[in-house]
Amino acid sequence: MLSLAVSMPVQLLFSVVITWFGSSDALMDLEPVRAESPLLRPKVLIAILARNSEHSLPFYLGCIERLDYPKDRIAIWAATDHNTDNTTAMLQEWLSGMESLYHSVRFRTTDDDRSSYVDEMGPKHWPDSRFTHVMKLKQAALRSARAQWADYILFADSDNLLTNPDVLTKLIAENRTLVAPMLESRTLYSNFWCGMSMQGYYKRTEEYIPIRNWKRTGCHAVPMIHSTMLLDLRRNSSKALAFYPVHQTYPWALDDIMVFSFSARQAGVQMFVCNREHYGYLPIPLSVQQTLDEEVESFSHTLTEAMLEFPLEPSRYLYNLQKNKDRLAFDEIYLINLERREDRRERMLRSLEVLGIEVTLSDAVDGKALNSSQLQALGIEMLPDYQDPYSGRVLTRGEVGCFLSHYNIWTQVVKQQQQQVLVLEDDVRFELNFKSRLNTIMEDAKRAQLNWDLIYVGRKRLQVKRPENWVKGVKNLVNPDYSYWTLGYALSLQGAKKLLDAQPLSKMLPVDEFLPVMFNKHPKKEYMAHFEQRNLLAFSVEPLLLYPTHYTGEPGYTSDTETSTIWDDENKATDWDRQLTHKKRNRGDAGPTPTWNRGHGDEL
Repeated sequence: MLSLAVSMPVQLLFSVVITWFGSSDALMDLEPVRAESPLLRPKVLIAILARNSEHSLPFYLGCIERLDYPKDRIAIWAATDHNTDNTTAMLQEWLSGMESLYHSVRFRTTDDDRSSYVDEMGPKHWPDSRFTHVMKLKQAALRSARAQWADYILFADSDNLLTNPDVLTKLIAENRTLVAPMLESRTLYSNFWCGMSMQGYYKRTEEYIPIRNWKRTGCHAVPMIHSTMLLDLRRNSSKALAFYPVHQTYPWALDDIMVFSFSARQAGVQMFVCNREHYGYLPIPLSVQQTLDEEVESFSHTLTEAMLEFPLEPSRYLYNLQKNKDRLAFDEIYLINLERREDRRERMLRSLEVLGIEVTLSDAVDGKALNSSQLQALGIEMLPDYQDPYSGRVLTRGEVGCFLSHYNIWTQVVKQQQQQVLVLEDDVRFELNFKSRLNTIMEDAKRAQLNWDLIYVGRKRLQVKRPENWVKGVKNLVNPDYSYWTLGYALSLQGAKKLLDAQPLSKMLPVDEFLPVMFNKHPKKEYMAHFEQRNLLAFSVEPLLLYPTHYTGEPGYTSDTETSTIWDDENKATDWDRQLTHKKRNRGDAGPTPTWNRGHGDEL
């Protein structure tokens, strides 16, 4: 009885369905419910304002191209004027090539051929007329984004390098009205403030450095973001934000970033800076008196810094003229590189291309590939009783290969009778204005008729108790004490002959210990006793112009000299450098002195 009671409603329902559709065959024509398609990504307008930017546009636009975001959901709004270079033509060329890929492209320029403002005293001078013009352009970009019903607008200065292709997606995911990706520079300078004075200017705070150095990560509320920032136009409060006209109660000096920050404050919009990841780089600001040439050199340095971590390439949609390269004051510039270290080679060649430096690749000797028979054939013997000062180990085959790499260059210098050369290793980073500063030092040395054999350009200073003496008549040159590393050095023909005449292969120690022996500054007298002539005329630039790309314990640090095998036993592996990381000082650490001044003064 129960089963009959249950089945009756089912039969009745089936009869109703048959009556509705006409027959049971009609049921077979019903399609299953399909899943909805994914939502389109938010539409973003990218505002590009450029002036005298031909040096930065190829790589800046290359970063824009590589953003991992659907191009048909991106609109480009670009403006340029008051140029003395090829910025206008470059932007037009790029926009023409990219127009079919983006949702829309709008370009704004002027027929006025003036290259400066009436009250402008130089390319880095910002009179009120210039600030007003820039604010009007940014406001025009904002109006265009709103008119196109864009969901977001991204402002990105034309010298900012957005190296993280996910930066746009990551910022949108933060779900903030106004957010900036924290950008890096060679100093503490970045694109945010943690404090603001009553006059609207930057104010130092304890919160800044922990954020800038990634000691505190996240999305941080701050009073100022600038240079690159994302604005969510879907937010009701965004309608009150404006660059121009200036808010009627605005109390500070005319400045586009200060005006916009005040507008956000009046609208009740909080600014945020995000440092969850590494997003990109920006150059440090120049002073009013500096020139366009100095701006170009500053950006080149920013580019080489970015290339330490990212293989940046210029835009594919711009014709890139090859930069003029030279060898500075040298007959030859040698770049030592292991054939298997293709990553280092490519990075260095890209960086040197940016700096306009012509080099000759010198194949390094791979110590790991040396066998006992080869060492014997070369007459290589370790200096008696040599021990590494940090680990107490003997010479490694990696160190033998490193020594031979330098030794081969010394031999080449003498063979070709080259008067002066520059030797570079492939794991270096260049300081700001490297080329012009080194050129000046070499010119000053020549003018002072300085008799020199070797000039360190990068090193690790080990003796810091006594100050090193300045060289009279030559700026930025000192008499070096005991030092490590052979990151880069200038070498004269006379110096190369002295190094070879010492016959170091039969009493070998690491090359960066051999050099201090040769200028009589090694603390181990027993080592120096093996070399009768220790009269190498050595000097060092100060401050240094080269530093290592990585130090021991940092991500990306590798050593081909430390991680190797014992020089006379190819079966005994060594890995002291990694074993001692974070336990005690070792050859690859940053040394007893900071690599550059990172004081509060570098924040702005």
